[in-house]
Amino acid sequence: MRHPALAPILLLATGLAGCASFSPDSGMAVVSDVTEKAIGKDVAFVRSADEAATADAAVKRLLAKNLTADAAVQVALLNNKGLQAAYNELALAETDLVAESLPPNPVFSLSRITGNGASEIERQVVGDILALATLPARSEIARERFRQAQLRAALATLRLAADVRRAHVAAVATNETVALLTDAKATAESTAQLAKKLGETGAMNKLDQAREQVFYAEITADLASARQNAASSRERLARLLGLWDGYLGFKIPNRLPALPRRPLDQPSIEVAAVGHRVDLQIARMELVALAKALNLTEATRFVTLLDVAGIDKRTHDPDAPPFRERGFDVQFQIPIFDGGEVRVRQAAETYRQAMNRLTEKAVNVRSEARDAYRVYRSTYDIAAHYQREVLPLRQIITEEMQLRFSSMQVDVFALLTEARQRLASLRAAIDARRDFWLAQSDLQTAINGGGSPGAPSTPSAIASAAPGAAGAAH
Repeated sequence: MRHPALAPILLLATGLAGCASFSPDSGMAVVSDVTEKAIGKDVAFVRSADEAATADAAVKRLLAKNLTADAAVQVALLNNKGLQAAYNELALAETDLVAESLPPNPVFSLSRITGNGASEIERQVVGDILALATLPARSEIARERFRQAQLRAALATLRLAADVRRAHVAAVATNETVALLTDAKATAESTAQLAKKLGETGAMNKLDQAREQVFYAEITADLASARQNAASSRERLARLLGLWDGYLGFKIPNRLPALPRRPLDQPSIEVAAVGHRVDLQIARMELVALAKALNLTEATRFVTLLDVAGIDKRTHDPDAPPFRERGFDVQFQIPIFDGGEVRVRQAAETYRQAMNRLTEKAVNVRSEARDAYRVYRSTYDIAAHYQREVLPLRQIITEEMQLRFSSMQVDVFALLTEARQRLASLRAAIDARRDFWLAQSDLQTAINGGGSPGAPSTPSAIASAAPGAAGAAH
């Protein structure tokens, strides 16, 4: 162990070993910073009983009130165990970083051979010189991988926040639809009962009675479908929030928020997306890490294995004086058949592949940003049109029809037809506001990243994919 040939190896290994250490927060500072800038929310990596108690207390405070979309997102970031698992992945990535930053452990071997009254003891300490020589480069590559892991954890955070916001909008919209259909059912029930009494007296024929009854029957079925849709939407929100058992009684609003007075103006939406998208930053860092790996592969293509062994051999023979040998042994592969060209070609093609994927992603990000802003503006205009034009006109028509019915200028069937049309307009207005708030969430996702893989990309597609949506859209 004290042989002069091993001194440089052990000294270098000791110096390099002191460079690797774990961070106090497992790399969560980057995740917290990205989340704060993108959505203005706090994150917590729960790893102890005290931290769990703090997060649980914060969740209870938020659930004690009517849960807005922002509050729902904060609850999910503190309570969703899938997100905590993503943070565990980040902590595991840091262990890989530390492992790659440590020099290889030397191998110590001891052998003793006896025979004919003599014995031979041989001790060896073997160190991988190539691993030591490439340690700085490998450590830097591992550091790039760790930075990618930090951004992947941030991306998982943004993805959960976007999913929660969409689920909250869908749940509130279904609540509003249920309330609307509940009122419509009460009105239709009263009208159907009145029609039945008029039919018994002979004042209404069977055709008009049947029309009143079928309207009531359709509203009843529609309300049942809407309630089922509302229950499924609420369950999806509860899953994303990580709630169970005694926490399932949380409250959400019965109506969607009113439209903002003015829509957002994003003249440079593409520039904002390219500069802020977390998944694009990950792809850039992947390209940097692969470039460094390619340089390392090219530098070591002709040397694939190089070991230096320090040897201390002693021989004990009763008939001869003690004999001792010291020295070192060098072993390396001779690149006769494989000169490293295969590894270099693989690294080069992997780098080119990553470059093409980065270019593709940049093109797609710009397109997604343009499309998200177009959908955002169009859904705002449609929802505002219902609020300013369609619903006020429907209200005027309803009032005028009631006046004419009171003065016996129109019959019950005309009033029933108008009631159907007004109900359809009110439901369309709710759907338009829902689509706007979904589009606003998608716009934020297009700028910051966090879209779910394979998820619907338009508000109408998201709405149609919701559980029971088809049944609630008669």
